[in-house]
Amino acid sequence: MSDPATLRARAEGLAEALPPLLADAEHLAQAVLLGEHGRRRAGAGDEFWQYRPAHAGDTARMVDWRRSGRTDAHFVREKEWQAAQSVLLWVDDSASMDFSGTRTHPSKAARARVLAMAIAVLLTRGGERVGLAGTGLPPRRGPLQLLRIAETLAGAGGAADYGAPDARGMAPHSRVVLFSDFLGDPGPVEKTLTEAADRGVKGAMLQILDPTEEAFPFDGRTIFESMGGSLRHETLKAGDLRGRYLDRLAARKARLADLARATGWHYSTHHTGEPAQASLLWLYRALERVH
Repeated sequence: MSDPATLRARAEGLAEALPPLLADAEHLAQAVLLGEHGRRRAGAGDEFWQYRPAHAGDTARMVDWRRSGRTDAHFVREKEWQAAQSVLLWVDDSASMDFSGTRTHPSKAARARVLAMAIAVLLTRGGERVGLAGTGLPPRRGPLQLLRIAETLAGAGGAADYGAPDARGMAPHSRVVLFSDFLGDPGPVEKTLTEAADRGVKGAMLQILDPTEEAFPFDGRTIFESMGGSLRHETLKAGDLRGRYLDRLAARKARLADLARATGWHYSTHHTGEPAQASLLWLYRALERVH
């Protein structure tokens, strides 16, 4: 057996080889406390979860007579759901996601990648299979899959101004999480979620925006240009556009929220100027609520 010094050196060498994205995601994931299995709900499994009062329609075989014998009521012993789910992550790699309003905030792409990686870590710890949409990386379990996801995300980057998810590759009744600013044409997003809902696919949309995009702090002569360079607009009175811009942004958020409700998905917004932990916890709970 190797001596402690050799074992430590090998461990440190392995740690140094971890992609920085995975290291950051592991640190972020520590903010979310998990039980032995993340999906806390009744279902097929071996582990006891909870007792519940018997309902009309429960058979005598379902009643736990030892527990029920302590009171005048009948109780059913439920086991925890332990069947692994397939969860597909789509991280928008378009040029729009590279935007950052200030040097103190990460780009939308950087925040999307670390959140996607962190939820992958949490889901993997919960026994789920996780994959990346549009990358040829199907859902699998285990630490090696996390390394594959981290390496793929770290090398991502597209030329298009705006990205759009694709329903292809979404297995029936699987779960999906979409990370994007959703500032492009909403038509493809609506098409994808409608097709996904038809297959029984549900999940969550996290819209990631920079604080500058929320506040529109521009005034006077300003040149607006898309990150990919395909769109350009110059104005001498940028302040006059603020009201219309904010109205259109609010309308876009409302449209996404309505789409999520109509398809049984969950929707939320994250700002890169805020800590990532709250949105990670929201994502995890959103997936817990998906049935």
